[in-house]
Amino acid sequence: MHAPASFGRAFAIGITLNTLFVAIEFGFGFVSNSVALMADAGHNLGDVLGLGVAWAASVLVRRAPSSRFTYGLRGSSILAALANAVLLMIAVGAISLEAVQRLMHPEPVSEWTIVVVAAIGILINGATAMLFASGSKSDINIRGAFTHMAADALVSVGVVVAALVIMLTGWLWLDPLVSLGINVVIVWGTWGLLRDSIHMSLAAVPDGIDPKAVRGFLMQQPGVSSVHDLHIWSMSTTETAMTAHLVMPAGAPGDGFLHHVCDELEEDFGIGHATVQIEKGPAEACALAPDEVV
Repeated sequence: MHAPASFGRAFAIGITLNTLFVAIEFGFGFVSNSVALMADAGHNLGDVLGLGVAWAASVLVRRAPSSRFTYGLRGSSILAALANAVLLMIAVGAISLEAVQRLMHPEPVSEWTIVVVAAIGILINGATAMLFASGSKSDINIRGAFTHMAADALVSVGVVVAALVIMLTGWLWLDPLVSLGINVVIVWGTWGLLRDSIHMSLAAVPDGIDPKAVRGFLMQQPGVSSVHDLHIWSMSTTETAMTAHLVMPAGAPGDGFLHHVCDELEEDFGIGHATVQIEKGPAEACALAPDEVV
């Protein structure tokens, strides 16, 4: 499976809206001499690039396998999720650096310009995030796009609140302080995306699948005396693969057995691409039998 085709439209709408907003935000930032708005425009530009990467991956995962890429380009969705997480962390770092500098040297800002432009940002980023909300739980590539846009909407909310309070109190230090607080929230939400995408990149067993339970299921099959060389990993952000060697002293029971095992693995564990090798046992010892051997 892959990102549903309907998300192609979501990506197109999100990229178009956010590209227009980046141009508007940077323009108003330049006219109003607001470094904060221009810096946020740069951050939003990074998010547009992130959406582009995620969209490209959602297309690439549908490419047919080739003699060189025998799994197709399904792994591109994992790379896109990782790139999105890294881009978010870089954006947070850049904004935090600017915020710390502003704390040390507060500067006057055009509050109403910031309020109006940031309010537009809330609407655009919030609407874009909602386009990806339905797929954010089942595909971390889509979750990356959702997190990007939700984080931007959150940043815009903080900017509006800070600008309003500054108008009332004159506390110029509040703007960078709020930015740092928002960054903490973004890092908290992004950490899971970064961790999951790194785990997938390293072919870790996907969250939600217990390898001991999979091994136990295989051991329970009639005629199986032992299981070795068991590997479970993510082929893409939505597909899981598995390979295993089953020792069956009586020999292979036929294709029906293999079809049954694969169907049960998909139904019970969500493993849709399983490859099982049948061996007779010690007389034909497998070099990959020890668990520490790969």
